[in-house]
Amino acid sequence: MDQKPTISQHQSRTAGKGRGLGRDVLVASICGGVVALMVGASYAAVPFYNWFCRATGFNGTTQVATSAPASGPIARKIAVRFDSNVAPGLPWKFEPEQTEVEVNIGQVTTIYYTVTNQAARTTSGQAAYNVAPLTVGSYFQKINCFCFTEQTMAPGEKREMPVVFYVDPSIVGDHDNDGLSTITLSYTFYPVKDPVVKPLASGDDNKRKGNLQPPG
Repeated sequence: MDQKPTISQHQSRTAGKGRGLGRDVLVASICGGVVALMVGASYAAVPFYNWFCRATGFNGTTQVATSAPASGPIARKIAVRFDSNVAPGLPWKFEPEQTEVEVNIGQVTTIYYTVTNQAARTTSGQAAYNVAPLTVGSYFQKINCFCFTEQTMAPGEKREMPVVFYVDPSIVGDHDNDGLSTITLSYTFYPVKDPVVKPLASGDDNKRKGNLQPPG
């Protein structure tokens, strides 16, 4: 009578441990790959996010204008608040010179943020931005903004960065914003892993050159 091969309890436990170890290695490899992918994606996220939001107006993203509105300012006023944030890994101090201004809708206005590199080495960053409430993103027009370019700062360097903007008068035709009294413009600077090499003096264009705000 044929006898079937038998497997001892020791062999069974050994095989089970081998399969368990293989699963652990596979899970660890997958987790490591996901972490590496997330780290790599985080550095690419800022320029891609900015491009996507500028193209679609998604998430309260402001719009880009080349000049003042043709209709000029109107009597209705609105308060604009300014917020600043720095992501982990970027040793910068970043804040607005004014936390809030009241402007006429359609009035071109200039405000300044200041940023200081608190590290003893050259560092680079780029800003992501949006406005709140999200429904006003398509009406908040920026003529000039530091967020459009990568910023490279020398050790201990302090820089003034202008934002030139206006609120499009067409917002008065949007009845969803009839009760709107305040807009918040928010920036967050993120570290740039592989900055574009350029002379540090290129930041001189951001220095204050008189009052950029038109009279009236």
